[in-house]
Amino acid sequence: MQFRQKALSRLQSPEELDLPVRFARPQGRLVLAVTVLVMAAAGYWAFTGTVTSKLTAPGVLTPAEGRHLLQSPVAGQVTEVLVSEGTTVAAGQPLAVVRTDRGDRPVRAVAGGRVAALFARTGAVVTAGADVAAVERVTDPGEPLVAVLYVPAGEAAGIRAGAAVDVTVRQATAGRAGTLRGRVAAVGRTPQSRARIGGFLGDDGLAAEFTRQGNPVAVLVRLPRSPEGPGPADSGTPVTGAVHLSSQRPVDWLLP
Repeated sequence: MQFRQKALSRLQSPEELDLPVRFARPQGRLVLAVTVLVMAAAGYWAFTGTVTSKLTAPGVLTPAEGRHLLQSPVAGQVTEVLVSEGTTVAAGQPLAVVRTDRGDRPVRAVAGGRVAALFARTGAVVTAGADVAAVERVTDPGEPLVAVLYVPAGEAAGIRAGAAVDVTVRQATAGRAGTLRGRVAAVGRTPQSRARIGGFLGDDGLAAEFTRQGNPVAVLVRLPRSPEGPGPADSGTPVTGAVHLSSQRPVDWLLP
């Protein structure tokens, strides 16, 4: 009770009303000034600055038209292989000969292109539908390979044609590893199934890898014809692409 009476008497006494009141120390004013400057700089950067980001996705080097698997129409023993890897073939040209109960049957190319891989060997026994060769769909042997990236469907909307892409060759041979700078040529409109990717690449194993997290969207990346530094590896070589997305102002992330 005594403490309350002392407090009331001090409030009612005007003897200290003429003393100056110190609102802040000099150190506090300095901190306040620095805080205001930092906030002003951050606001200016938010409205005038830009931030770039990248989207990374797996892919593969391939001809622009892809490649297809040539399969044996009959069962039997391979008696002769008529081409070698890298050979350019025309539609209808025989690639191998299979001996059946009804005689020798040729396995012919269904379309022109370049033999990327041979699976049939002389003396091997094949069944109907067995893979004989992988044929690239190329019309110009000097045409450079492209990189096809398989981007998750939910992230492909931010990619625009013409965007720069850093393509890193994975598992490249000695002297050929490195990063190439390409440009986005086209972005797929719809996600692709495993069967569609396998039909385009002629490789069901890669198709299974690219669809492991769901059906992706294909992004076609054009590579330079004569790049400086390390050149691209062979068709079918896995790559990783880092797509440069459009620059944004930081304030765009806050505003709807």
